[in-house]
Amino acid sequence: MRLFAATIPPPGALAQLASAVAALRHLPGADRLRWTEPEGWHFTLAFYGEVAEENVPGLAERLARAARRRAPYELRLTAGGRFGRQVLWVGAEGDRAAMRHLAAATAAAGRRAGARQPEHRPYAPHLTVARGRPDGADLVPFVTALADFTTEPWSEGELHLMRSRLPGGGTPGERPRYESVGCWPLGR
Repeated sequence: MRLFAATIPPPGALAQLASAVAALRHLPGADRLRWTEPEGWHFTLAFYGEVAEENVPGLAERLARAARRRAPYELRLTAGGRFGRQVLWVGAEGDRAAMRHLAAATAAAGRRAGARQPEHRPYAPHLTVARGRPDGADLVPFVTALADFTTEPWSEGELHLMRSRLPGGGTPGERPRYESVGCWPLGR
């Protein structure tokens, strides 16, 4: 199974983001981007890639333990940014230190459970809203349009183990599907 650990913003924050993204889709060049959908919006904490079925129970147990050891923290979606010309994202504001600690704990849980992980990079909380090609649309106008975007804050209180199902191919516009296969409250 292709798995990752994540947190999911609450419906109210997702609705506010959906409204902002709807406005972005009217900007010049928007038709050259692949827009992500609200049902897939999340903050990835640790990506595990393909995890053997026999390793999933151990991973779930370690993630449950990591969740119990971390208190809920305040967060809000805010502003936009980009990774080159390929990823347009919305950031996080609030207790980013708590979020980084949770990300580190979920990465460690994956290592201990035998999940192969890509090379380590510093954690940069972001929620991807669109993807482009290296030679595609200039993302700067979209980042500028998101400069004042912010949602109401919320208390992040759940950790999810997510499964990613990649497109089967052949269908234009098909996107990965995500499903929560485990969820644990923080701090309990």
